[in-house]
Amino acid sequence: MEVVILSGSKPIAALAADAIGALLQRKPDAVLGLATGSSPLPVYNELALRHERDGLDFGQVRGFALDEYVGLPSGHPESYREVVRREFTERVNIDPANVLGPDGSAADVPAACRSFEDALRRAGGVDLQLLGVGTDGHIGFNEPGSSLASRTRIKTLIEQTRRDNARFFGSLSKVPHHVLTQGLGTILEARHVILIATGAQKAQAVRDLVEGPVAAICPASVLQLHPHATVLLDEAAASSLRLADYYRHSYENKPSWQGL
Repeated sequence: MEVVILSGSKPIAALAADAIGALLQRKPDAVLGLATGSSPLPVYNELALRHERDGLDFGQVRGFALDEYVGLPSGHPESYREVVRREFTERVNIDPANVLGPDGSAADVPAACRSFEDALRRAGGVDLQLLGVGTDGHIGFNEPGSSLASRTRIKTLIEQTRRDNARFFGSLSKVPHHVLTQGLGTILEARHVILIATGAQKAQAVRDLVEGPVAAICPASVLQLHPHATVLLDEAAASSLRLADYYRHSYENKPSWQGL
C-alpha cells in the first residue's frame, strides 16, 4: 500500500487523473471502476477538463459502478447510475452502453448480483478502481462486519452511513435502507485501486485502514492485502497517521520511473 499525502483535493484529483490518463494511453479499452460520493468528484471534474481541453479519449473505455441503492425508481437523481452519468460519463465520450452498475430495481436481487459479477468477468476485470472511504471504514457499501471475501450482494446500511448520505436526499427518512455493492473480494480483484480521503472526519478511518489490523470492523483495511493499492490523502485526513512523516519521505524520494 502506497500512502500519498498532498495539500488538498486539487492535487489529489490531478494525481489520480494522471494515473487514469497513463492507463488509457497504455490501454485505450481499459475498464474503470467508478465510485460515487463526494471523494471522487474532483477526479471526475479533472478528467472531464482533460477530455475537453486535451482530448483525453474515453471512446473505448468500459465502466462499472461500485454500488447502487435498492428500490429507487429509474431516473431518481440520487441513484448511483444517475450520479455516475451526471458527474462523469455524460461529460466525456464514454459510450453509455459500456457503463454498467448493479441493478437495484431487479425483482430477483441475487440473480442481478450474479449477472453483474459475470459481466465483470467477461470484461476482463477492473483495471483501475476509484474508491472513497466512509467515516466507519466502509468501501463501496461494505459496512463494518462485511466478509473480507464477499462478492456483489445486498447489504443493509448502518445508521451512520444513512446519516452521512442524508445530505444528498434532503432528509434521513428518504435514504434507502438497502444497497447492492461490489464485495470486498470483488474489489480486491481490481488490478489497481486508488482510494481518496479528505477532511478531518476521515482521519480515524484512514488510520484504521492504513495502520490498523486487517479486520472486518474496518472493511477498507482489506486493501492492505492488495498488491497495488494507492491511498491519496489531504493533510486533515492524514492527521492521525503515526507514520505520516515516513509516507511523505517515501513519496518525495520515489523513483521517477515508478509512477503511481
